[in-house]
Amino acid sequence: MAPTLDVIHIGTATALLEINGVNFLTDPFFSPAGTTWDRGRIVLKVTEDPKLHLNQLPVIDAVLLSHEDHPDNLDELGRQLLDGRRVFTTVDGAQNLAPRPAVHGMKPWEKIDSVIAGKKFTIVATPTQHVPGNECTGFIVTGEDFGTGRDGLPNAIYFSGDTVYIEELTSIADKYHIRAAVMNLGNAHAPLLEDPNAPLMQITMGGKDGAKLLRAIKADILVPMHYESWGHFTQFGVELRQAFEDAGISDKVCWLEGGKKISVL
Repeated sequence: MAPTLDVIHIGTATALLEINGVNFLTDPFFSPAGTTWDRGRIVLKVTEDPKLHLNQLPVIDAVLLSHEDHPDNLDELGRQLLDGRRVFTTVDGAQNLAPRPAVHGMKPWEKIDSVIAGKKFTIVATPTQHVPGNECTGFIVTGEDFGTGRDGLPNAIYFSGDTVYIEELTSIADKYHIRAAVMNLGNAHAPLLEDPNAPLMQITMGGKDGAKLLRAIKADILVPMHYESWGHFTQFGVELRQAFEDAGISDKVCWLEGGKKISVL
């Protein structure tokens, strides 16, 4: 046995992951092109419309929310999807989203066993390094009907959330056989001080980092997203393709097409 994975990329970090027929939505964002958010240190502006709107979504069974405090990962429209749905997110995020009893706040490496749409899944929170002082999480999804892979390890699917490369993630390879790694890339940079002349800090992986993490966690397939539509990204599709080619992993990359269902596994 092995998991099946179909992905519909909606925009930025928002994607529908259909895992063994169950619909997980990542980081719900549905604002139209031109919408802006003044964050003080930076003004965020989205330049592309979402490929699906709320009224075009299928039934959403659960939400994997890497963090709720950045509007490009959860906007006002996306928040409408959280009511009454099982949501997995950070500890701070769960507190900020209260009172929603189906929202689970998770610490790094915490596991939650959950029956979702009648199937048993285990959700594992993974560590990240995003904006200093703010919580963010990635996720590993596995389950009783995922089967086993390399060295008898449980098959699983990984969603990185917003993070740079950190060594702590390499231990994933000791615990799970990652069949597909859905990674938020784009090599995003942001100012960390009010001073507009202050240096920018990297807050998500670029192509080189993504390739390094793919190898470190011994994943079979890399599914890149989160590399378009925003001015604080510095690597887009062309640059990522070159980075993957330079790293020699092009044959392990599954590219998404906005709004189209792509069969990954």
